[in-house]
Amino acid sequence: MRRLVVPLALAAVLPLLSGCFGVAATGIGAAALMVDDRRTTGIYIEDENIEWKALALLQRDFKGSHVNATSYNRRVLLTGEVSTEDTRKAVEEAIRGIPSVREVTNEIAIAGNSSFTSRGNDSLITTNVKARMVGNGKFSPNHVKVVTEAGTVYLMGLVTPAEGEAAVDIARSTSGVARVVKAFEYLPEPPRKP
Repeated sequence: MRRLVVPLALAAVLPLLSGCFGVAATGIGAAALMVDDRRTTGIYIEDENIEWKALALLQRDFKGSHVNATSYNRRVLLTGEVSTEDTRKAVEEAIRGIPSVREVTNEIAIAGNSSFTSRGNDSLITTNVKARMVGNGKFSPNHVKVVTEAGTVYLMGLVTPAEGEAAVDIARSTSGVARVVKAFEYLPEPPRKP
């Protein structure tokens, strides 16, 4: 009987341990991104919290609307579609009510909800813009957050004006991009080396 207990216990526990690797790898990946992020660890985590709170609020109070809330340095970008101007304003007010939100940029369109095909195309555009940013030599792709809605690319992040313009140039010249909107928070340019 004793001989069976150990193998049975291992058989029961091993499938649970395989999930630990994924969690550990995700944690390591997030930690690596945070090392290169210009936000403090606390602000990085707060941005994640803001997005989760916004998602819960949107799912609870604005069912039937398609709205995304993206937070960077406690500044929230709202994109998507709602049916009326009153709903657009109500969404903005609700997001402003989330503790620790500093600013809201409301880019929600008054329109019917976008199709899954359109959303898939937007995801592809975001992926292409981010891929083109890798190894650009002018800024770290980790300093720029890319959001695409209806072919419009929104760029967020803590960047210098030169870095922001380099990111805009990459986004603007990416296939499928209809328009680029800067939602950056600018840092001063570093002093030039003599």
